Amino acid sequence: MELVQSPLVDCFYLKPAIFKDKRGVFSETFNEKTFKEVTGRDITFVQDNQSKSSKGVLRGLHFQTGEMAQAKLVRVAYGRVIDIVVDVRKDSPSFGKSFAIELTGDNGYQLFVPRGFAHGFVTLSEASIFCYKCDNFYDKASESGIIYNDATLALDWHLPEEDLIVSEKDLELPSFKEATS
Repeated sequence: MELVQSPLVDCFYLKPAIFKDKRGVFSETFNEKTFKEVTGRDITFVQDNQSKSSKGVLRGLHFQTGEMAQAKLVRVAYGRVIDIVVDVRKDSPSFGKSFAIELTGDNGYQLFVPRGFAHGFVTLSEASIFCYKCDNFYDKASESGIIYNDATLALDWHLPEEDLIVSEKDLELPSFKEATS
């Protein structure tokens, strides 16, 4: 497994070893010992989540605040997504900056989303299965977010606006400035 640092402080992605032969493909998706050795981080993941989405479904940008903030290790088991993170930690040198990466079932990349980052993704393929490990439990009272089309962030979701499918809840999320003030 290879660690690749993103331009954002504390945010990186992992490239797994993928073994292919005439039978198909094998890769180890998580090994606590290897994760600690490669990343230098001692994180206990306590919750695994999975979603299935159709092309154009955009989920995000989400994060939890306070004691219930979550770090996530995310990957795509099937399909293709553009995954975007935004650093919302006011004391960070990369505050307000974003990073985007294409995660696919084929490349097996895993993005580490630190606590204090907003996170979202959009499905580019006909369908995707998105998996993520969290180091803290979901807490409705701590959830927050940023509207996906925030003018300040000017994020590129790689699909035309009219092709995006966004939940009513996500359409009501605040701007970056409102969420971080």
